[in-house]
Amino acid sequence: MSLRAQLKTLVIGKSRDLSDQRLFHRLSLIAFLAWVGLGADGLSSSCYGPPEAFEVLTKHPSLSLFVALASAATVLIISASYSQIIDLFPTGGGGYLVASKLLSPALGVVSGCALLVDYMLTITISIASGADALFSLAPPAWHGAKFGFEVLGVIFLTVLNLRGAKEAVLPWVPIFLVFVLTHALAIGYAVCTHLGSFPALPATVLTDLRQAHSEVGWMGVLLLLLRAYSLGAGTYTGIEAVSNGLPLLREPRVETGKRTMRFMAVSLAVTVAGLLVAYLLYRVEPVEGKTLNAVLFEHLTSAWPRGSAYGFLLITLASEAALLFVAAQAGFLDGPRVLANMALDRWFPGRFAMFSDRFVTHNGLLMMGGAAALLMILSRGSVDLLVVLYSINVFITFSLSQLGMVRHWWEVRRTEGGWRKKLLVNGVGFLLTASILVSLSLIKFWEGGWATLVATGLLVALAFLVKRHYEQAFRDLRRLDDLVAATELSPRAAAPPAPAVEADLSAKTAVVMVNGFNGLGLHTLFGILRLFPGVFKNFVFVQVGIVDAGNFKGKAEVENLQQQVDRDLSRYVDYLRQRRLYAEGASAIGIDVVSEVAHLAPKLLTRFPQAIFFGGQLVFRHETFFTRLLHNYAVFALQRRFYQQGLPMLILPIRV
Repeated sequence: MSLRAQLKTLVIGKSRDLSDQRLFHRLSLIAFLAWVGLGADGLSSSCYGPPEAFEVLTKHPSLSLFVALASAATVLIISASYSQIIDLFPTGGGGYLVASKLLSPALGVVSGCALLVDYMLTITISIASGADALFSLAPPAWHGAKFGFEVLGVIFLTVLNLRGAKEAVLPWVPIFLVFVLTHALAIGYAVCTHLGSFPALPATVLTDLRQAHSEVGWMGVLLLLLRAYSLGAGTYTGIEAVSNGLPLLREPRVETGKRTMRFMAVSLAVTVAGLLVAYLLYRVEPVEGKTLNAVLFEHLTSAWPRGSAYGFLLITLASEAALLFVAAQAGFLDGPRVLANMALDRWFPGRFAMFSDRFVTHNGLLMMGGAAALLMILSRGSVDLLVVLYSINVFITFSLSQLGMVRHWWEVRRTEGGWRKKLLVNGVGFLLTASILVSLSLIKFWEGGWATLVATGLLVALAFLVKRHYEQAFRDLRRLDDLVAATELSPRAAAPPAPAVEADLSAKTAVVMVNGFNGLGLHTLFGILRLFPGVFKNFVFVQVGIVDAGNFKGKAEVENLQQQVDRDLSRYVDYLRQRRLYAEGASAIGIDVVSEVAHLAPKLLTRFPQAIFFGGQLVFRHETFFTRLLHNYAVFALQRRFYQQGLPMLILPIRV
């Protein structure tokens, strides 16, 4: 093993075996681990969502009860609506797939691009916020290292996720549990020690309402509450993560996804509402240099023994800081998944749907990590700036998803039982998320929110450019596919099977790389027959079935892929045998064409020592960086590998 391979194994881990019967079981997440990996984004928002909402109501703190109830209700409603999405789309896809299927592909692209930008920002703001919290506990002399720590944090999490989803989640379980336990204890303690104050709360709320009304009127009160509710909307980010990451979950995926959603909804609703109530009970006020949660926990433990109070405060704040790093996992788990789904539909380069030997979409992970690192550098890790950019985009996806579900229930109302209840859930969800989207856009637009919308718009424009190129390439390829119809209509194709022709193992053999029974493969075959008439007595067709994000959904899907490959090869073999030429097929299933063919080549050469390898390559009229980016040119990579091994290979150009 080379030094590079040894280093890769040490950092990333050993290659996984597709033939492993328990592979899908090993890679998948149970509901609890999915709650940790996907739910941390929502729970971590309690570090900044509730404080932002409460600080708007500093002069009338009792009004935070309305915001607490509205926030908890919103979490439960959005979660219920996404549970319905999980039922309707059991293979996953989330906001991108819902908008694409139920509204239009164009709106699906908008939803998907909005999610991608949101997940990039999720990674960046989570790590930046975590670093702020950790360095607030460190000596001032260390603060100069914070920015470097943030960039290294992005790199570390990127590498960790390249090892696999489960491997990236497991190290954070203790931190997640400490956060949940400490915050549950804090909220429970705050409520239990103030039970005597609850009877007086209605009168206090009424007094605050009257005072606010006398100052700004009822419309002003409504706008004040709406502003507080909207600024706390970062709380709801992450709820969509389960439906996007459904392929990562343990079978039965729908039940696991809905169980994860319940864990997430209940924990988030209780935490957010509980903290807002605790702020009110302790009458906390912002303190320069401290988070509102830190002020709350200091008030809460003020009567405790000094050692216990300091220990609880330190553990709780440290768990908050660490959980913010865990929250970045939602971006790393779901961002590449959304990118892969869009790549499968040709909105982005197909390489984003490809797997590494650890069965993770490594190109998508590197893309998300690189974008997050760039955002971190451009913003210099400023949480104040990142918060302005954050949370608008997720409500674009929320709104489009809810609108798509509303349209679906209305269209199936004559055949779907209980459609009214389902329509009501998604309808209320749409009204809530759309109103938050409008409010956030108005509030944050001139503060810098415009930059997020512009970035999303540019990404959407890029997606349409990529799609246009692929559609043109497919139109060109369809002209080649006329060869398929010609072979199937030929008299020999309709003739009964010809007697088997024996292989002459000492004769010249053409090993032809194909990717399905199509015009490209037939064009390559006909090119060999035309350029080397009568030279080759044997033909071996080699096809590799690629396992990617589109078909890596279970053992049955992989078996279907193998059957399709076998059917394609048999058509080539039958075509040549009708012409009294010896032909056979050789196939493999894997994640990389080059490595699989390189593995097959020595076996073929042992059997056919006079073999020469052939591959066809499309030649575009205008070769550009764009075409090189959007097409993998695997045949050239294979030729380089064969060159190193001393194997003969010819590439036949096919102009389109």
